[in-house]
Amino acid sequence: MSQTIERVRNGVDTEQLYGTLDLLKETPSLGAFTFRATNRWIEGAHNRSTIQAFYGAGQEDATRTEAFTVDAGEPAVLLGTDTGPNPAEYLLHALAACLTTTLVYVAAARKVRLTAVESTLEGDMDVRGALGLSDEVRNGFTRIRVSFRVAGDAPEAKLREIVERAQQRSAVFDMVTNGVPVDVGVVAA
Repeated sequence: MSQTIERVRNGVDTEQLYGTLDLLKETPSLGAFTFRATNRWIEGAHNRSTIQAFYGAGQEDATRTEAFTVDAGEPAVLLGTDTGPNPAEYLLHALAACLTTTLVYVAAARKVRLTAVESTLEGDMDVRGALGLSDEVRNGFTRIRVSFRVAGDAPEAKLREIVERAQQRSAVFDMVTNGVPVDVGVVAA
């Protein structure tokens, strides 16, 4: 009797996943990555970020033949013209995307086949802080709520465990909940 090993689960090549994990255990320095984005102001609240090359796995990566471009703006009520989501909405997207990706990887590693993953995120903000109208409210979100709906071939308890593990391992969740030092420089032309 032969046993079939499922190599791709949830769209993740599990053989490559385990190989990557083993390699990083053997050579921890390969885990150091530097991601980059450049941004250019267009007009008003409209600006555009370009994302392409990054450093990772011990070398500069140039496998992306074309850059990703992401436009940002503000809604009309905040003096914009809806040229794209505002930066706070992008933060919600980044958090949702990172939690979801991490959840999918965790499920694949734990041999759980997912059939649906959906999330809803809400962030509460008093914009008076960011607009300089009040020093008594913070500039950013005061609370973010994340709600997942997950379905797969595992019991509810196992699916909840996968979501909890994703929360523990999500890089963006870590950055949002623990903060990260940010150095800002300027070249005035």
